[in-house]
Amino acid sequence: MKDAIRAEALRLGFDAVRFTAATLPPEARARLDAFLAAGAHGTMDWMERRADQRAQPRALWPEAVSVIVLGTNYAPSFDPMESVGWRGRATISCYAQGRDYHDVVKGRLKALGQWMAARFKGVPLKVFVDTAPVMEKPLAQQAGLGWQGKHTNLLSREWGNWLFLGEIYTALAIEPDEAAREHCGSCTACLDACPTAAFPAPFRLDARRCLSYLSIEHRGPIPHEFRRAMGNRVYGCDDCLAACPWNKFARASREMRFAPRGERAPPLAELAALDDAGFRARFSGSPVKRIGIGRWRRNVAIAIGNSGDAALRPVAQDLARDADPVVAEAGRWAAMELGDG
Repeated sequence: MKDAIRAEALRLGFDAVRFTAATLPPEARARLDAFLAAGAHGTMDWMERRADQRAQPRALWPEAVSVIVLGTNYAPSFDPMESVGWRGRATISCYAQGRDYHDVVKGRLKALGQWMAARFKGVPLKVFVDTAPVMEKPLAQQAGLGWQGKHTNLLSREWGNWLFLGEIYTALAIEPDEAAREHCGSCTACLDACPTAAFPAPFRLDARRCLSYLSIEHRGPIPHEFRRAMGNRVYGCDDCLAACPWNKFARASREMRFAPRGERAPPLAELAALDDAGFRARFSGSPVKRIGIGRWRRNVAIAIGNSGDAALRPVAQDLARDADPVVAEAGRWAAMELGDG
């Protein structure tokens, strides 16, 4: 059964396939509770609302017996840190430069689920990507796909940091694979690379300090203490991922849909000029589209303020007149940073 499922998953384009029981140990719930109690999830209140389902697979779907954890390699063919600090240009997290992984991964999960339903006489199953309350990384570690590194992301000896995850919960009883052991050792490269010191300790993240959280999930003004650290990052942050030495074993993704669409580091002035329709058109089918024009223009304004490029002062001044007060405040800050006194 495992060999057949694995072979079909690989045929469909998945790069890693492992199996585990549809249970998580109490330690997983304890870590989640501590994270939430500390408020480290920031404004991601959806994590609190469905904590019970997140902490235990069978609380989400009582029929679950086994979990198939699937990984899709998205390792970039370029240095994701190359454009950080480029004057007048933007850095977008490498995972968001191509097609939205939710579409790609979920399509493959559904295809595998349909194959399994036909092969195993309609045994019930459900497919999930990270929009569902699933503790993907603990399940992946339990299945042996990799381990949660000191930056809390999944880390693999074969794929480095660069795996999109998806799960199939099934009523099939499948022999679980051996869990992965942690292989970070004394290395702190990921922690040292974080521009905002978002890791209060190894294996612990405070999302409120994380540039990925601030540029994507956070809806209000960017706190002043983190604005300089954002640099020219307008969507996400790859610093802790790119720093990991295990990436030397990674191979560039073979999935062309994850390849960058257009310039990897587009001009900030061009991005600031996008109206809502232009933003939606430019990022159609991209993860970037989910933050909306308001957060996008806020982030671009901060990047302009950090650019040191006086030629962008009129662009900052234009943003300062935006109808959205959060964007307008970021535009005023940017204009001041560029010498508009």
